[in-house]
Amino acid sequence: MRRTPAGLHRGLPLLAAAAILLGAATAGAQPRRLLTVDDLYNLREVRDPQRSPDGAWVAYTVTRAIRQTDKNDTDIWMVSWDGTRQVQVTSSPEGESRPRWSPDNRYLAFLSSRQGAKHAQVWLLERAGGEAVKVTDVKGSISDYAWSPDSTRLILVVADPDPSDPPPDTDTTKSDQPKTPRPIVIDRYQFKADVDGYLRGERSHLYLFDVASRKAEILTAGGFDEDAPAWSPDSRRIAFVRRHGEKDVDKTPNRDLFVIDARPGAEPVRLTTTSADERGPVSWSPDGQSVAYQVGDEPKFSAYNLPRLALIPVAGGTPRLLTEALDRPISTPVWSADGRSLTFVVIDDRTERVARVPVAGGPVQEVLSGPRVVTSLTGGKDGAFAALVSTPTQVAEVFAIENGALRRLTHQNDEWTTGLWFATTERFEAKSSDGTDVHGVLVKPANAVDGRKYPTLLRIHGGPNGQDELAFNFERELFAANGYVVVAVNYRGSSGRGSAYQKAIFADWGNKEVQDLLGAVEHVVRIGLADPERLGIGGWSYGGILTNYTIATDDRFKVAISGAGSSNQISMYGTDMYIQQYEQELGPPWTSQELWTKLSYPFFHADRIRTPTLFMGGEKDFNVPLLGSEQMYQALRSLGVDAQLVIYPGQFHSLTTPSYKKDRLERYLDWYARYLLKPAVITTAGH
Repeated sequence: MRRTPAGLHRGLPLLAAAAILLGAATAGAQPRRLLTVDDLYNLREVRDPQRSPDGAWVAYTVTRAIRQTDKNDTDIWMVSWDGTRQVQVTSSPEGESRPRWSPDNRYLAFLSSRQGAKHAQVWLLERAGGEAVKVTDVKGSISDYAWSPDSTRLILVVADPDPSDPPPDTDTTKSDQPKTPRPIVIDRYQFKADVDGYLRGERSHLYLFDVASRKAEILTAGGFDEDAPAWSPDSRRIAFVRRHGEKDVDKTPNRDLFVIDARPGAEPVRLTTTSADERGPVSWSPDGQSVAYQVGDEPKFSAYNLPRLALIPVAGGTPRLLTEALDRPISTPVWSADGRSLTFVVIDDRTERVARVPVAGGPVQEVLSGPRVVTSLTGGKDGAFAALVSTPTQVAEVFAIENGALRRLTHQNDEWTTGLWFATTERFEAKSSDGTDVHGVLVKPANAVDGRKYPTLLRIHGGPNGQDELAFNFERELFAANGYVVVAVNYRGSSGRGSAYQKAIFADWGNKEVQDLLGAVEHVVRIGLADPERLGIGGWSYGGILTNYTIATDDRFKVAISGAGSSNQISMYGTDMYIQQYEQELGPPWTSQELWTKLSYPFFHADRIRTPTLFMGGEKDFNVPLLGSEQMYQALRSLGVDAQLVIYPGQFHSLTTPSYKKDRLERYLDWYARYLLKPAVITTAGH
């Protein structure tokens, strides 16, 4: 049973009263309200826009948390290019994803596990009308697919079946079938992955699928992993990325670009031969002569990867980096219809903007910039794009981008957000103790009063290769609605500030990041916004790890929440999924014992921690296993520091069950309120 301590509401009356006054002061206006935890069930997460070949429609997905079933449901919608018509395409409780138009505009395909299927299969919806029809029945999980330009075939990315699954023709209803699971036998170097669990011999391969005959044939086989397939314009060849290695694909992985004829038995031809991290999405030039893809850093920098746009001739030759001088990550490149340029998203210092580069070479050109986040770019023959766009006060929706201007297409979240009183979100810059210039996002309560100090939360993003952005953030809005100032810092290691900024923490975790976090908090205290006696800290994943590092370094925080974190990094070796990073960045523990011990200082110096801390995690998390939180909880309890451990059954690294997500938010508010929303104690000098 969830309960709300009386202390939770101590910081709310002023906000509530202000909201009422605002409504009363505006004659005839609908009073605005503050965000609540229950708005989790109002939120509609819009994703994966796909513009139709004729440019008339954009298909996209909408995900909702369903209170009655305690599950998430994803449906496919369409919006007309002029924005006047909205159509819900699917409504099954099983959910649908990855809508993809056939190039002839006849079908809309999608993935779904309808009809009790264990794995998602491809379904086709006839544009002329009628019910969707399941067309694939492959053994294994389909994670991706692409239409051939002539609309007759699909290329599927299929993971091998779980070896523990019964043979395809086994009747599992028979009473003589064994009820005890078989032993899990492992002989792989990397043997864990979050959600997938223990890894045996499963690999992902490409399958050709003929739409008319409904026949699937394997195109690539062996002990490698293939993904990111893309058809040539003439439907004769397929480019893809292969994860391979000379001896052990897991231990010495190398990702390269390959091309293969679209027929069973064909031999793939390797196009790239670098040790850098080639990756998709892969896309052919309109004339079929070149392939665009993304290339990152050397494998040892996998945690600090900065993908750049590259181009290589299909006939072979030297790749060209088109965005080498940009020093920012790019994503979702789209060819122009004439093949002369590529348009893409740039991740840049708290924003994501749209830019273009000429294929012949030259500087990157701005297409769309501003204090917003643009993602999931999808193009059309007319040179216009559809994309997801979000700002701090705008939940992500589908927009059209025409001639560098935005035009909104969807309104999935208007009904519940129209009456919200949003927090004030702004950029800020601070200096760390070593002089580093650090950027972040500052969120104030909607009714913040100049000159007043507020209880303040330092909320740390994960990654570390990510960034806090000028986009709608449910958690930040919820904290602000409950009277807190929120400080979100893009510490060294974050993306959006260049490769050197990302790599600054290589093999030196919990040092420069902590300096950056503390410098940002000191800045917010110095400007008179944060109450230095009411500071809280918290984060999830690497945000939880940095929470542990920070409270073991500094005792200014009155309360902490460490979600899916770790401190005794030695104990993570072999228990999580980052074995390649550990050995390439740190070296094995038996050869780098001093470094491993140094990076584990929050555990080995837990006696320095005075901050009451709530530890949280998913029971089945193989990303940052629960072990990391259990150890720190046990240490603080042993030391007599107030601590609590919350475990979410059946959950992986990211919580997905709606009631658990709601519970986590409520526990956030409860734990912070316990220590930060008490009346401030006024002291007098000399007493």
